[in-house]
Amino acid sequence: PHAAYAAMVARLDKYVGEIVAVINKKGMAENTMIIFTSDNGPHREKGGDPVFFGSAGIFRGIKRDLYEGGIREPMIISWKGKIKAGSQSDHVAALWDFFPTFQQMANVPVAKNIDGISLLPALMNKRQPTHDYLYWELHESGGKQAVRWKNWKAVKLNVSTENAGAIELYDLAKDPSEKINVAAQNETIIKQMETFMQKAHVKNNDWKLFPAEK
Repeated sequence: PHAAYAAMVARLDKYVGEIVAVINKKGMAENTMIIFTSDNGPHREKGGDPVFFGSAGIFRGIKRDLYEGGIREPMIISWKGKIKAGSQSDHVAALWDFFPTFQQMANVPVAKNIDGISLLPALMNKRQPTHDYLYWELHESGGKQAVRWKNWKAVKLNVSTENAGAIELYDLAKDPSEKINVAAQNETIIKQMETFMQKAHVKNNDWKLFPAEK
Protein backbone atom coordinates (compact mmCIF):
# COMPACT_ATOMS: atom_id res chain seq x y z
CA PRO A 1 0.00 0.00 0.00
CA HIS A 2 2.84 2.44 0.71
CA ALA A 3 4.31 1.96 -2.74
CA ALA A 4 0.88 2.23 -4.37
CA TYR A 5 0.15 5.48 -2.53
CA ALA A 6 3.51 6.98 -3.50
CA ALA A 7 2.89 5.95 -7.12
CA MET A 8 -0.55 7.61 -7.10
CA VAL A 9 0.92 10.85 -5.80
CA ALA A 10 3.58 10.78 -8.52
CA ARG A 11 0.98 9.99 -11.18
CA LEU A 12 -1.30 12.79 -9.97
CA ASP A 13 1.59 15.24 -10.17
CA LYS A 14 2.30 14.05 -13.71
CA TYR A 15 -1.34 14.48 -14.78
CA VAL A 16 -1.56 18.01 -13.37
CA GLY A 17 1.65 18.84 -15.23
CA GLU A 18 0.11 17.56 -18.47
CA ILE A 19 -2.97 19.76 -17.99
CA VAL A 20 -0.83 22.83 -17.30
CA ALA A 21 1.30 22.09 -20.37
CA VAL A 22 -1.75 21.88 -22.65
CA ILE A 23 -3.19 25.12 -21.27
CA ASN A 24 0.11 26.88 -21.94
CA LYS A 25 0.47 25.34 -25.41
CA LYS A 26 -2.99 26.53 -26.43
CA GLY A 27 -2.30 30.06 -25.17
CA MET A 28 -5.05 29.84 -22.55
CA ALA A 29 -2.96 30.47 -19.42
CA GLU A 30 -3.91 34.14 -19.02
CA ASN A 31 -7.59 33.24 -19.20
CA THR A 32 -7.47 30.14 -17.03
CA MET A 33 -7.34 29.81 -13.25
CA ILE A 34 -5.87 26.49 -12.14
CA ILE A 35 -6.82 25.35 -8.63
CA PHE A 36 -5.27 22.40 -6.82
CA THR A 37 -6.83 21.58 -3.46
CA SER A 38 -8.63 18.86 -1.48
CA ASP A 39 -11.96 18.42 0.29
CA ASN A 40 -10.57 16.75 3.43
CA GLY A 41 -7.43 15.68 5.21
CA PRO A 42 -5.51 12.42 4.68
CA HIS A 43 -7.35 9.14 5.20
CA ARG A 44 -6.75 5.55 6.29
CA GLU A 45 -9.05 3.86 3.79
CA LYS A 46 -7.69 1.15 1.46
CA GLY A 47 -4.23 1.06 2.95
CA GLY A 48 -3.77 4.79 3.45
CA ASP A 49 -1.16 5.44 6.13
CA PRO A 50 -1.05 9.14 7.10
CA VAL A 51 1.31 8.42 9.98
CA PHE A 52 3.91 6.75 7.76
CA PHE A 53 3.85 9.57 5.21
CA GLY A 54 3.34 12.38 7.74
CA SER A 55 0.45 13.46 5.55
CA ALA A 56 -1.17 15.82 8.06
CA GLY A 57 2.11 17.54 8.89
CA ILE A 58 1.94 19.28 12.25
CA PHE A 59 -1.85 19.17 12.35
CA ARG A 60 -3.97 16.92 14.53
CA GLY A 61 -6.42 14.44 13.02
CA ILE A 62 -7.29 13.07 9.59
CA LYS A 63 -10.35 12.78 7.35
CA ARG A 64 -13.63 12.81 9.34
CA ASP A 65 -11.98 14.71 12.19
CA LEU A 66 -12.86 18.36 12.71
CA TYR A 67 -9.41 19.10 14.06
CA GLU A 68 -7.14 20.95 11.64
CA GLY A 69 -5.68 17.75 10.17
CA GLY A 70 -9.15 16.83 8.93
CA ILE A 71 -10.29 20.17 7.52
CA ARG A 72 -7.26 22.40 6.83
CA GLU A 73 -6.33 21.74 3.21
CA PRO A 74 -3.44 22.52 0.88
CA MET A 75 -4.42 24.90 -1.90
CA ILE A 76 -2.37 26.15 -4.84
CA ILE A 77 -3.88 28.59 -7.35
CA SER A 78 -2.19 29.64 -10.57
CA TRP A 79 -3.38 32.36 -12.94
CA LYS A 80 -0.79 33.76 -15.32
CA GLY A 81 -0.64 37.54 -15.31
CA LYS A 82 -3.16 37.80 -12.47
CA ILE A 83 -1.66 36.05 -9.43
CA LYS A 84 1.99 36.67 -8.59
CA ALA A 85 3.93 33.42 -8.67
CA GLY A 86 5.19 32.34 -5.25
CA SER A 87 2.89 34.69 -3.35
CA GLN A 88 1.01 33.53 -0.25
CA SER A 89 -2.17 34.64 1.49
CA ASP A 90 -3.23 34.37 5.13
CA HIS A 91 -6.89 34.76 4.19
CA VAL A 92 -9.04 32.11 5.88
CA ALA A 93 -11.41 30.60 3.31
CA ALA A 94 -13.49 27.46 2.79
CA LEU A 95 -14.51 25.41 -0.25
CA TRP A 96 -17.96 27.02 -0.24
CA ASP A 97 -16.23 30.29 -1.14
CA PHE A 98 -15.47 28.99 -4.63
CA PHE A 99 -19.05 29.35 -5.92
CA PRO A 100 -19.25 33.14 -5.39
CA THR A 101 -15.62 33.43 -6.53
CA PHE A 102 -16.47 31.87 -9.89
CA GLN A 103 -19.58 34.02 -10.20
CA GLN A 104 -17.52 37.15 -9.67
CA MET A 105 -14.91 35.97 -12.19
CA ALA A 106 -17.69 35.43 -14.75
CA ASN A 107 -19.08 38.93 -14.13
CA VAL A 108 -22.48 37.61 -13.09
CA PRO A 109 -24.39 38.71 -9.97
CA VAL A 110 -23.04 36.98 -6.88
CA ALA A 111 -25.71 34.91 -5.14
CA LYS A 112 -27.12 36.33 -1.92
CA ASN A 113 -27.96 34.57 1.34
CA ILE A 114 -25.25 31.94 0.93
CA ASP A 115 -22.40 30.97 3.25
CA GLY A 116 -19.64 31.63 0.73
CA ILE A 117 -17.70 34.86 0.23
CA SER A 118 -15.79 35.42 -3.00
CA LEU A 119 -12.06 35.17 -2.39
CA LEU A 120 -11.19 36.81 -5.71
CA PRO A 121 -10.07 40.05 -3.99
CA ALA A 122 -7.51 38.10 -1.92
CA LEU A 123 -6.23 36.42 -5.09
CA MET A 124 -5.90 39.82 -6.76
CA ASN A 125 -4.14 41.24 -3.68
CA LYS A 126 -7.04 43.59 -2.95
CA ARG A 127 -9.08 44.26 0.18
CA GLN A 128 -10.84 41.01 1.07
CA PRO A 129 -14.14 40.64 2.99
CA THR A 130 -13.86 37.97 5.66
CA HIS A 131 -16.13 35.48 7.37
CA ASP A 132 -17.45 36.33 10.81
CA TYR A 133 -16.72 32.69 11.62
CA LEU A 134 -16.61 29.26 9.93
CA TYR A 135 -18.71 26.31 11.08
CA TRP A 136 -18.51 22.56 10.45
CA GLU A 137 -20.54 19.59 11.63
CA LEU A 138 -20.15 15.88 11.02
CA HIS A 139 -22.75 13.21 11.70
CA GLU A 140 -20.37 10.26 12.01
CA SER A 141 -18.50 8.90 15.05
CA GLY A 142 -20.92 10.28 17.62
CA GLY A 143 -21.48 13.63 15.93
CA LYS A 144 -19.09 16.58 15.94
CA GLN A 145 -19.17 20.38 15.68
CA ALA A 146 -16.38 22.89 15.15
CA VAL A 147 -16.07 26.66 14.83
CA ARG A 148 -13.19 28.81 13.62
CA TRP A 149 -13.43 32.40 14.90
CA LYS A 150 -10.42 34.66 14.37
CA ASN A 151 -7.51 32.59 15.75
CA TRP A 152 -9.78 30.57 18.03
CA LYS A 153 -10.91 27.04 17.22
CA ALA A 154 -13.65 25.22 19.13
CA VAL A 155 -14.40 21.50 18.82
CA LYS A 156 -17.26 19.59 20.44
CA LEU A 157 -17.48 15.79 20.23
CA ASN A 158 -20.24 13.19 20.73
CA VAL A 159 -23.01 15.74 20.21
CA SER A 160 -25.31 13.04 18.79
CA THR A 161 -25.21 11.11 22.07
CA GLU A 162 -26.50 11.73 25.56
CA ASN A 163 -22.89 12.16 26.71
CA ALA A 164 -21.78 15.12 24.61
CA GLY A 165 -18.33 16.35 25.49
CA ALA A 166 -17.49 19.82 26.70
CA ILE A 167 -16.29 22.31 24.11
CA GLU A 168 -12.54 22.15 23.54
CA LEU A 169 -10.80 25.43 22.71
CA TYR A 170 -7.48 26.02 20.94
CA ASP A 171 -5.54 29.16 20.07
CA LEU A 172 -4.37 28.39 16.54
CA ALA A 173 -1.99 31.35 16.51
CA LYS A 174 0.02 29.78 19.34
CA ASP A 175 -1.02 26.15 19.00
CA PRO A 176 -1.80 25.17 15.37
CA SER A 177 -1.38 21.51 16.31
CA GLU A 178 -4.30 21.77 18.78
CA LYS A 179 -2.40 20.14 21.63
CA ILE A 180 -3.40 22.50 24.46
CA ASN A 181 -7.07 22.83 25.36
CA VAL A 182 -7.48 26.32 26.87
CA ALA A 183 -11.24 26.19 27.43
CA ALA A 184 -10.96 26.48 31.22
CA GLN A 185 -9.10 29.79 30.92
CA ASN A 186 -11.49 31.36 28.39
CA GLU A 187 -15.10 31.08 29.55
CA THR A 188 -16.22 34.15 27.60
CA ILE A 189 -14.82 32.73 24.35
CA ILE A 190 -16.51 29.39 25.04
CA LYS A 191 -19.90 31.11 25.44
CA GLN A 192 -19.38 32.88 22.13
CA MET A 193 -18.49 29.61 20.44
CA GLU A 194 -21.63 27.99 21.85
CA THR A 195 -23.67 30.82 20.35
CA PHE A 196 -22.04 30.33 16.95
CA MET A 197 -22.72 26.57 17.05
CA GLN A 198 -26.37 27.08 17.92
CA LYS A 199 -26.85 29.76 15.27
CA ALA A 200 -25.08 27.93 12.45
CA HIS A 201 -26.69 24.50 12.89
CA VAL A 202 -29.73 23.98 10.68
CA LYS A 203 -32.06 21.14 11.60
CA ASN A 204 -32.49 18.59 8.81
CA ASN A 205 -34.63 15.48 9.13
CA ASP A 206 -32.24 13.57 6.86
CA TRP A 207 -29.17 14.58 8.89
CA LYS A 208 -30.22 14.61 12.52
CA LEU A 209 -27.35 15.78 14.70
CA PHE A 210 -28.69 16.04 18.25
CA PRO A 211 -30.59 13.43 20.32
CA ALA A 212 -33.58 15.78 20.58
CA GLU A 213 -33.89 15.79 16.78
CA LYS A 214 -34.14 12.00 16.49
